[in-house]
Amino acid sequence: MSIDRRDFLSAFAAAAATAGLPAPADADAGRSPQAPPQTSTPGQSPGQTPAVAVTAPGAGPGKLSEKDRLLRIASNSYAVRALFKSRNAGRGGGQSEAMKKQYGEITMLDFPRFTRDTYPGVTHMDIFSSLMGDITDDSMFTKRPDGGPGTFDPSTPSGRKWLEQMAARSAAAGVKVHHISNNAPTNLASTDDALRKEGVAIGKRWLDGAVILGARSVRMNSVTALGPPLRPPAIPRSSDGYPRNTDIVLPLAKAIESYKEMADHGGMLGIKVTIENHWGLAADPINMRIILDEVNHPYCEASPDFCNWEYEYMLVSGLKAVAPYAHTNVHAKYWDRWGEFNNVRRSTKIMLAAGFKGTFALEYETGPLNGVEGSKYLFKEVMAALEEFA
Repeated sequence: MSIDRRDFLSAFAAAAATAGLPAPADADAGRSPQAPPQTSTPGQSPGQTPAVAVTAPGAGPGKLSEKDRLLRIASNSYAVRALFKSRNAGRGGGQSEAMKKQYGEITMLDFPRFTRDTYPGVTHMDIFSSLMGDITDDSMFTKRPDGGPGTFDPSTPSGRKWLEQMAARSAAAGVKVHHISNNAPTNLASTDDALRKEGVAIGKRWLDGAVILGARSVRMNSVTALGPPLRPPAIPRSSDGYPRNTDIVLPLAKAIESYKEMADHGGMLGIKVTIENHWGLAADPINMRIILDEVNHPYCEASPDFCNWEYEYMLVSGLKAVAPYAHTNVHAKYWDRWGEFNNVRRSTKIMLAAGFKGTFALEYETGPLNGVEGSKYLFKEVMAALEEFA
């Protein structure tokens, strides 16, 4: 049965209004990490029953069990990217080398075991496309214009074999790939239709590859996939002299067209296509809503990031704007760019108040902790927010 996005938003309007949440109950809740902390449902396609039901405060059956809260957490490979083996020895500087010495060097095939051992009880993973593949085998990567290896290509024979290995490693570790944070598709808002169609074709190939991994969703916008970081501004137009932005309309229309095509393909495979506030057009939450409203497809949704915003007010209001459009995965991020405005528990509760029933991926960007300890800090904060909200 088709789900109309406008009907969905109407149903959750009341819940979204409750997102002006009180401060956390204890004095330390949501504070920026100062020292390494002590560590102590998925979204569904139409017709599926959610693994965990989360309702607005006071309306639920009570506190979630620890098992149910753990089902709402996903490890995040980007957070620990400094541990990954790379083509360029020494890439990442001294911190990367120090982390590898402390925790060991890994590849993505090691990440399922790393997830199991580092985040006890967590069974979902959010994996970053740029860390996928065997860097010793260039046959599974695209070629850059200069002839060097580019991004992982899931459609190659060697790439598909690698995906099968990843699926097997995940099953052996008792974890699963839930979401792919994909940077491969390009030019999704391009006015050059040949470039746009190639970007869509890349996205479809990634959806086909995601089937092998059993992923539930795939992000489709890299930093530049939806245009340059600085979007066209409004300027005085026509005889009335009032500001009007006509330059942004065509890129938005092209992005809508691209996401419709990818969502149709994802729908046939049972995999959600997501858009993240990941710069370009998507740096503005209203642009994200425009794209999702116009696509209006049950297999096209938002996958918000707590911190990928252009100014601090967006950490609350921007997240509230896109939260009702998210169902499968979000990036529960800490980023020291925002200082005291980082409040992981508050952001988690904003998502829950909007009816979000998916996973919170532990994406530590930069800060006083390294990526491993930072993601453990996020683990603690999100688990606490889940317990406090119910």
